[in-house]
This record gives sequence, C-alpha cells and structure tokens, in this order.
Amino acid sequence: MDLIDHFLSTIHLEGVSYGRIQITESWIPKSEEGLHATFGLISYGRASLSASDAAEPLHLDHGDFFLLAPGREYVLSTSGGAPASVIAGRFNFDVSLSRPLADFFPPLIHIRGGQPQMLPLQKTLELLAAEVDSSTPGSELAVRRLADLLLIQALRSHIASNPDESTAWILASSDSQIGAALNSMHERIDHPWTVASLASEAGMSRSAFAQKFKQLMSESPLEYLTRWRMYRGTSLLRESDRKLSDVAQAVGYDSDGAFHKAFKRILGIAPGEYRRSVGTL
Repeated sequence: MDLIDHFLSTIHLEGVSYGRIQITESWIPKSEEGLHATFGLISYGRASLSASDAAEPLHLDHGDFFLLAPGREYVLSTSGGAPASVIAGRFNFDVSLSRPLADFFPPLIHIRGGQPQMLPLQKTLELLAAEVDSSTPGSELAVRRLADLLLIQALRSHIASNPDESTAWILASSDSQIGAALNSMHERIDHPWTVASLASEAGMSRSAFAQKFKQLMSESPLEYLTRWRMYRGTSLLRESDRKLSDVAQAVGYDSDGAFHKAFKRILGIAPGEYRRSVGTL
C-alpha cells in the first residue's frame, strides 16, 4: 500500500448521494447534518460556482467536474441566463475523521472536460448514475464501490495535474525523507516508534528530522503518529468485532487504559462508545 491507499482505507466513505439538477438561475445544495464532500459534473450548458470562502466564482463549462472539500458550501448559477444541468452529489464520511479529511483534501478540485484524466471520471459517473437509477440486486454495493473509485480518480487526477496546489500532507508524503517516515508509520502502525527510529527511516539525524517534519506537517512526528493510531483504531472498531485489547495492540498500545485515554483525547469519545455509535458488534 502507498500512503494514499492507507488514507483512503482508513477514512471510511460511508456512502454517496446523487441527483440530476436543472438550473435556470441559481441552485444551493440542501444542507444536511454530517460530514460531506460535494461534487458535480456540468452535463449541459455553463455555470458559475461560488464557494462560501472564495473571493471569485469558478466558471464551469460543459463536461467540467468539481469536488469541494468537506465543510465547504457553494452556490451554482447559470452563465449568461442560459439554463444548465449538473449531476451533483456528496460523499458522506464518518464525522470523527474531520481532521484527517481536512489534512488531505484540497479545498477545491477542478478538472476540465477536455483534460485526458476526465474520461475515466466521466465513465465512473455514468456507471454510478446507472446503478443509482436501477435499484437492481447488488446495486447498493456497486454504488459504494463506484463511489470509492470516483473519489480515488478525482484525488489522483488532482495530485498529478496540480502538484503545487496539494495539501501539506500530500506534499510531505512526496518528500523523499519525510515520505519514507510517513510510509513506515502507516505500514507498521503497531511498531514502538520513537523520533530516533523514524529519523533512521528517513535517513536523517533526529533533530533535523523532527524539525523538518514539524515544518511540513505543523505537528511533531509522535503527535501525528498518535492521531493516526486512533484513526486506524476507528476503522478496526467499526469493521470488526475484535476485543478492545486486541484493537489497542494492533495500533501500538500494550495497555487498554492508555489506548482508551488517547482515543478519547483525540476523538472526544471512548472506544466502546464509538463502536456502539457506528453499530458494530
């Protein structure tokens, strides 16, 4: 697994909702509770996207795709008074994972219709739309898998096309030294890592590694490691019926109490309570 694989396998995409929208003047997506990343494809006409925290609107042509990071709101307006049509939807995420999503997602992904990487995205959207509309046996699972694929394609296309606009996490993962340490952490999350052993993975001195890591990530190596151990813990609690002690050991904690304390400090909820809230046995 690479770092993006580790990230996407941890954040847990809970589902996707989708609709075909006809715009005559302007359209504001309905506000819903939860943590969402919104996306859209201009299937007819032209439109302008005005994000709540952006100074200027983004002009969208037929075939353009956009994806907004979780927490960003927007308004779509027609261009020049002509009607437009959009395939609009949202990815739904576990609300406890807002921090890693904020770390990873760029504020806006915009892929123009004429770009080569738009072709696989468009095909996936067409398949997703067909499955949502069909309601045939297995369509619910197919929709989840296609939603995963759509998200991966959008993120991968953005990283390849706009490396300078990537988030700090992506830039750090691309650094040959810090990326090596990050990959080691994610590959062996249960290992008893220290700053010195992580520096060795990066091929750096302890002090130089700690300084560079904090400069790129805005937190210390062990602070980052603790957070990701908890995020990995949420995945294990949600997707398995392993004992809490086994989950604690799987993410690098010999003591249930230490795991419980760190989990509640990072996520604001106890491990057992979290498991009950997501309906896992």
